[in-house]
Amino acid sequence: MIELGLADGSLIDELIELTAQSLGQLEIQEHFNVIKEIGRGKYGKVLLVTHRFRGTPMALKVMPKTSTKLKGFLREYCISLHLHCHPCIVGLFGIAFQSNDHYCFAQELVIGRDLFAVIQPKVGIPESSVKRCVLQIASALEFIHSRGLVHRDVKPENILLLDHQCSQVKLADFGLTQKTGTLISFITGTLPYMSPELCTVALLEGQKEVTAPPLSVEPSLDTWAFGVVIFCILTGYFPWDRCMDSDDSYQEFADWSKLGDSANTEDDIPPLWKRFTPEAMELFGKLLALDAEKRSTVGEVRQYVEKAWLKKEHEMEQLQTVEKKE
Repeated sequence: MIELGLADGSLIDELIELTAQSLGQLEIQEHFNVIKEIGRGKYGKVLLVTHRFRGTPMALKVMPKTSTKLKGFLREYCISLHLHCHPCIVGLFGIAFQSNDHYCFAQELVIGRDLFAVIQPKVGIPESSVKRCVLQIASALEFIHSRGLVHRDVKPENILLLDHQCSQVKLADFGLTQKTGTLISFITGTLPYMSPELCTVALLEGQKEVTAPPLSVEPSLDTWAFGVVIFCILTGYFPWDRCMDSDDSYQEFADWSKLGDSANTEDDIPPLWKRFTPEAMELFGKLLALDAEKRSTVGEVRQYVEKAWLKKEHEMEQLQTVEKKE
């Protein structure tokens, strides 16, 4: 496997060119038995298939040509191929082709659900499971960042579970992944996982252009999303809708964050965050630093896994709720 770094990210472009030249023409039904659809998104869908001649089960990512640019498909496939050797990243079979109507590539079949599907609303999942999950995702993201890439779509829906206890999880979907340093002029829509600096280039409804200067894609974007994911899976809800002054929940957190070391009393902590221990708030302060240059790396989470994240009364309440549901 070719390794990517900040200096040789152009290898991706070379691999895209080579793959484009060798991209075969196949019809899905001729080579695969389609069992069922197992996922769907803006990109297209994922099918559970078996190879007609070998019988191998796999997940086939299928993207319509009408809404997918060839270069975008090739970039996602080639990046996935570079990264799939990591144990916490979804594997690939090295099969990519086009049919009359679609671009397709075959991925490792992960039997199980995504993380979003197991989060209980307003409850979350047990802290022990959260910690197992975030350690694995931190490892996957560090691997991606070391290759000079930024995932750019870290969210529970893209974290696949091999079991309900998060003993083994895998990061998926590299459709938005870009090389570090790529400039973004604008993005459409805003999500709770988008950092404050990313929201400055968000094209909101009714807007025709963004006035902010282009934003450089950096690993700190993944760090912010990672911090929001940890909040979500511990609590079962989002900390805010978007990182903008107009969002009261975000503004409360931003005000607390700006207090820095002087924020040392219970009264300083925003209402949505009072269930967390001081150690967890310290971690969140690092992962969700408002200034991207002061934001920690995702690996910072390792310094905190031996410490409690939820206050005892909230942890007990969460466990009792989970037991009732089961």
